[in-house]
Amino acid sequence: MATNSTWGTSSEEESLLAAASMYYHQDMKMDAIGRRLHLSRSTVSRMLKRARELGLVEIALRPSPTGASSLSQDVAEAYGVETYVVPVSGLASEPDRLTQIAVFTARLAMQWMDSDMIMGVAWGTTVAAVAAQLGRKPTLGSTIVQLNGAANTRTSGALYAESLLSQFAIAFDAEIQLFPVPAFFDFAGTREAMWHERSIERVLDLQRRADVALFSVGALSGEVPSHVYSAGYLEPDDMESLREEGVVGDVCTVFLREDGSYSDLILNERATGPTPGELQVIPRRLCAAAGDGKARAIRAALLAGVATHLVIDERTARSLIAVTW
Repeated sequence: MATNSTWGTSSEEESLLAAASMYYHQDMKMDAIGRRLHLSRSTVSRMLKRARELGLVEIALRPSPTGASSLSQDVAEAYGVETYVVPVSGLASEPDRLTQIAVFTARLAMQWMDSDMIMGVAWGTTVAAVAAQLGRKPTLGSTIVQLNGAANTRTSGALYAESLLSQFAIAFDAEIQLFPVPAFFDFAGTREAMWHERSIERVLDLQRRADVALFSVGALSGEVPSHVYSAGYLEPDDMESLREEGVVGDVCTVFLREDGSYSDLILNERATGPTPGELQVIPRRLCAAAGDGKARAIRAALLAGVATHLVIDERTARSLIAVTW
């Protein structure tokens, strides 16, 4: 447990720290803490939650040494990425598995993010689930930057992207930098011209200077649809073209074949997200993914070198290992 120096020494904070210290440092049960402080167990529970939300408590996460550790080691050795395998019930639905992944990923992101840092965030179904699980860790001088454009022919995408990024900004008291471009331009030449506009160059520079990138892997199939495939970003002809070219999924709306190749895909010439090569300049790249239908797409992403850290659930890890060997 660590305290955040930006908070004062008010009586409320002292009470929260006292309860947190007994729970995390002294390993006392909530009932025992309640008796010590003359409070109910439910009040102690709320105090511990409040301490986490205010950033008075930081929970450090490490790969579990038991249970799913062998899977973590298998994935790490196969792809050279630090892997966190989250144990889930064998009966858990895919949405439940997504929630478990989101909880773990949110805590890891909160552990990493700090003052004067930049976090790049790519919108999507999984990242939206992560945003919903964020607590509070106030920072100074930090920025949340959108990694990929969100507009399409049906909507500007601004409300969706801003709502998602706002949850990260609120969690860290950070500034937001939106990326005001479509997910895919109609013409590759338009994208090339826009990339020379000073307003766009400024956002691209922020992306390149990010300390942490947070994203998921989209798949053309899956029980929980990836947002780029379910929200009107691609026309039927685009989908057919992707299948013909052997695409299995995407990262930051940049499409990947099963072997991790992407540079010669026609649709990528119009995509606005960072390529795997561009992502690699960011020191910490956190990829969170869950779902049996995502195994081949995750494998493609890892072969492309997009991630330094991977968070997946146990069933997804087993599916990934099955397509690896």
